[in-house]
Amino acid sequence: MKANILVIPGDGIGPEVTVEAVKVLKAVEQKFNHEFAFDEALLGGVAIDKTGNPFPKETLEKAKKADAILLGAVGGPKWEGLDYSIRPERGLLGIRSELGLFANLRPAKVFDSLVDSSTLKPEVVQGLDIFIVRELTGGIYFGKPRGVTTLPDGQKQGINTEVYTTNEIKRIAEVAFEAAKIRGKKVCSIDKANVLEATELWRQVVADIHKEKYQEIELSNMYVDNAAMQLIRNPKQFDVMLTNNIFGDILSDAASMLTGSIGMLPSASLGGVNPQTNRRFALYEPIHGSAPDIAGKGVANPLATIASVEMMLRTSFGLEKEADAVQDAIQKTLKQGIVTADISKKGAKIYSTVEVGDAVIKNLQ
Repeated sequence: MKANILVIPGDGIGPEVTVEAVKVLKAVEQKFNHEFAFDEALLGGVAIDKTGNPFPKETLEKAKKADAILLGAVGGPKWEGLDYSIRPERGLLGIRSELGLFANLRPAKVFDSLVDSSTLKPEVVQGLDIFIVRELTGGIYFGKPRGVTTLPDGQKQGINTEVYTTNEIKRIAEVAFEAAKIRGKKVCSIDKANVLEATELWRQVVADIHKEKYQEIELSNMYVDNAAMQLIRNPKQFDVMLTNNIFGDILSDAASMLTGSIGMLPSASLGGVNPQTNRRFALYEPIHGSAPDIAGKGVANPLATIASVEMMLRTSFGLEKEADAVQDAIQKTLKQGIVTADISKKGAKIYSTVEVGDAVIKNLQ
């Protein structure tokens, strides 16, 4: 098959990990006789430095033409003093909004060889396989009014607004229920309906769509504070977790530590069908940040980005055999102990970003 893939390296360790993921894609291309065309674009801090804009128009134009997008990471302390409207993170929110990437899929799976890397007891995390479905283009990150204003008495007031419509909730709930169909047939919807009216509506709409179309799926509801506790206490009770934007942001990062490292978790952000390519708009990225403290040192874990490529092959291109091959190569690499410092065992050899990427390619080939 032929596909156009846009690579957005971004900031910090983003360029280092995306290079390894692209190498894996090229190895897949060669092994399975596909044809991938690669292009690059700017987003985040590096885009500010070069264009003055965290989300240049050229990046949007390239993204609209791509069959899939691979993103590294954005942001860092270098740009924290800028106005919120032009910070690197506005570029990330901008591309999500412009492409309508409303569904963020975040699997959190514990590989057998990494059970001891988790800070929780092995019996708590062994065999863990959670799938977090996070709404991505609504809620408090996009709601209005927002901003910082000065009150008549001279005090400052910060405002952010949690806003959801029925249709926004319905479409993300359908994604979660459809995912549950091919997994454990369980969905736990996370809200704070006892305090927040926006999530009271969330609970009602989820219940309605469940009754209307998905009664074969087991639906439960959980307040977000309890969900955070249960993720640590008994994470294997969850299969598919359905969340709004801000709750999903927090809970998926917490879930990453169950797996041993935030450097292990991939994600996919899906939108509607692209009329130019007749494929669904999709952006793939690791959930870790730009990690500026280790940028340029060659020690970043590339496996979350490589696993994001595996999701791309499976979700955007329907290449199940190829995706399975990448997943198997990651597992073999882990079993061989070829890992970066964040998941290495005490006293074991620590491998560089490039060495881990090369090991995955060798196991793939």
